[in-house]
Amino acid sequence: MATRGQDPVTPLWRAAQVFRLLSCLYALGFQIAVNSDLRRPVLGWVLFAVLIGWSAACAVAYLRGFGRRTPWVLTEIVVVVALMLSTEVVASRPWALDNQSWPTTLWATNATISAAIQFGSAGGMLTGAVVMAASAALKGAVNLNLGRNATIIVELAVGLAVGMAAATARRAHDELQRAARLSAAVEERERLSREVHDGVMQVLALVAKRGNEIGGPTAELAELASEQERALRRWVSSVEIDVDSDETTVDLRTLLSRREADGVSMSLPGTPVPLQRYVATELDAAVGNALDNVRAHAGAAARAFVLLEDLGDSVTVTVRDDGVGIAAGRLAEAIRHGRVGISKSIVGRVESLGGNAQLHTDAGEGTEWELTVPRRQ
Repeated sequence: MATRGQDPVTPLWRAAQVFRLLSCLYALGFQIAVNSDLRRPVLGWVLFAVLIGWSAACAVAYLRGFGRRTPWVLTEIVVVVALMLSTEVVASRPWALDNQSWPTTLWATNATISAAIQFGSAGGMLTGAVVMAASAALKGAVNLNLGRNATIIVELAVGLAVGMAAATARRAHDELQRAARLSAAVEERERLSREVHDGVMQVLALVAKRGNEIGGPTAELAELASEQERALRRWVSSVEIDVDSDETTVDLRTLLSRREADGVSMSLPGTPVPLQRYVATELDAAVGNALDNVRAHAGAAARAFVLLEDLGDSVTVTVRDDGVGIAAGRLAEAIRHGRVGISKSIVGRVESLGGNAQLHTDAGEGTEWELTVPRRQ
């Protein structure tokens, strides 16, 4: 339940209480006019005091927000129907047949309006039907002469219209909130991009440049700096900030399709491949690291091919290239020298998701990563 300051239907609740006040004034005029005709006029005034007291309680509860809950609205419906049926006690049978129910149908419409705001059009129309059913029970018949008595149509129309207005208000509020989060996310992304570009990226670029100029052992340091600079540039250009906390899954195809380029071919299923947001993001990042390795080490003319397979209880992404491949023992040697990019950025990511990453490669035969993660329930 939204708090009072965040409730998008607050204006409707306020307008409903204005209607409640007017309906109470009308009920007062009706009570004064018919009280002498009632079978138990004193009891009529007692019940009218209950009506006014309950109306005041509802107005305070709905305006302050603590009444905007299902139990309160259901209680209002029960009270309204009970007061309508009390006509049998305060008035004679002939009077009940010749007049509307004692508290007046206009006042009873407050229950229809409250239900429509809380539950939507269906709840509002159902409550309107309940109110009219109570009225029909008093008269012992349903009046189908809509030309002379269209109250049932009015009740249903009020429930429908107010319910649609409430739904529209909530939808507009949600869209506004998403737009605000998106705007904040874009601003934060631009801020981070500036900070990374002005600081870390420039330092890495300088290290790579100077390392290549000096040569010798520093060339390896330059290569590491270049790899990290590319990784940061990819993150800055493709990081996706979560702007909808209610969306727990994403289509992996959407994330991977952003990586298609002149040297990268994608083969994606024709239907969505939903994964938990964190799992999809990490798997996409691992694919990105594999593609970075292709661009950095497979050779200038190498092409990469990405295949996504939805296996039901698991998802597999294969990243293959036609480059120079990796000689036997080279990866183990890189790890011994502290270059753990592949083991951390690809294997480590996939294994942290409960999956496995297999590398198939040899000198002159290109490389192939097979990344498989289970679909978490």
